[in-house]
Amino acid sequence: MPLDDILPLDAHALRADFPILQTRVRDETPLVYFDNAATTQRPRAVIDAITAAYERQYSNVHRGIHWLSELSTGLFEDARTAVQRFIRAERSCEIIFTPGTTASINLVARSWGDANLRASDEVLLTEMEHHSNLVPWHQLAQRTGCRLRFLPVTPNGLLDLTALDELLTERTRFVSVVAVSNVLGTINPIKTIIARAHQVGALVLVDAAQSVPHDATDVRDLDADFLAFSGHKMLGPSGVGVLYGREKLLDAMPPFLGGGSMIDRVTLDGFTSADLPEKFEAGTPPIVPAIAMAAAVHYLEAVGLAAVSAHERRLTEKMHAVLSRFDGVRILGPDPGLKGGIVSFVIDGFNAQDVAMMLDEQGVAVRLGHHCAMPLHAKLGVSASLRASFYLYNTLDEIDRFAEALQSALRMLKPKGGKRPASVPAVG
Repeated sequence: MPLDDILPLDAHALRADFPILQTRVRDETPLVYFDNAATTQRPRAVIDAITAAYERQYSNVHRGIHWLSELSTGLFEDARTAVQRFIRAERSCEIIFTPGTTASINLVARSWGDANLRASDEVLLTEMEHHSNLVPWHQLAQRTGCRLRFLPVTPNGLLDLTALDELLTERTRFVSVVAVSNVLGTINPIKTIIARAHQVGALVLVDAAQSVPHDATDVRDLDADFLAFSGHKMLGPSGVGVLYGREKLLDAMPPFLGGGSMIDRVTLDGFTSADLPEKFEAGTPPIVPAIAMAAAVHYLEAVGLAAVSAHERRLTEKMHAVLSRFDGVRILGPDPGLKGGIVSFVIDGFNAQDVAMMLDEQGVAVRLGHHCAMPLHAKLGVSASLRASFYLYNTLDEIDRFAEALQSALRMLKPKGGKRPASVPAVG
């Protein structure tokens, strides 16, 4: 949908809902928070939900027959239903609460992977995956002998879909792919990849940590087999995430963790597991984080994800325009029309850590490093990058502040080798 057809959200008004955005860095400088791909901030509605749960609603869930346990259980299961609706899953039992995206992917690799993969099988990943969607599959390969293959990234930061004909074969049993790169911002053609994978009989897991918070997700329309995301990247608390899985697949998978809650019956001779979703929620689940995640879902639904996505596109376009005025800056990834609200870049002649520290001195929070994507950075030929990432409460004015801070940093810092770029632009 064209940006002009979407009613713009009022980011300045929304900022009033976020107490932390009123923070002044070192008690004097207003905070510019551009680290949303790492974690987002929480609105008052989510903070209040956490407080209310601990003050008036908290007890352990399920199996308790007293009033408080029933209250807490109802709120916890209401949260499951809210997430089901948010991603348009068919049934609430397909929503498994986990500690986060990492745990969700590990659950699938350990449960489905160990039960189904052998040395003759292949798992297809991509070169732009987060470590959370690389390491569990490396571990699986070590356990089972299966082979990992990788869909390459093109020089302009897109997946090379022409390689699918070679990489997707009768040996491919599983595909795990990121929906939006946490480094490049690239929005991948997930629906196309899923369809191609299903043609050879492979199942597909989508790492949706950077997509679910920013754009509408319909797991049935995608035809996804599994999909994983985290609460803390979508205005919710840390410590809670979601694994969506098709009911038929989850039913057939063995439990990953053993203990309380995930059982139907236990004897000294063995056990039988509980039905979904409890089968994969061993021990005390993330009760309050899940309840607060539901508050985050309600907040995002009220704002509207179409408006969020359009707002981030405007921010990304302006950031690209601003960075293009600086000599020696290289933006990683595709043009704004092909990416989400993530802009990673390197500056020739300057140490990225020094730049990040100077930005922080001026109240601008960006991310520095390889962003848990070391293989991708190696492919790009850089050891570290700077990353600015946006959300619904960021404003165009903040990008002006960022530009001024970057201008000041580059003028004050000593370049590598003592040679400065040809020019540092005037901002205004």
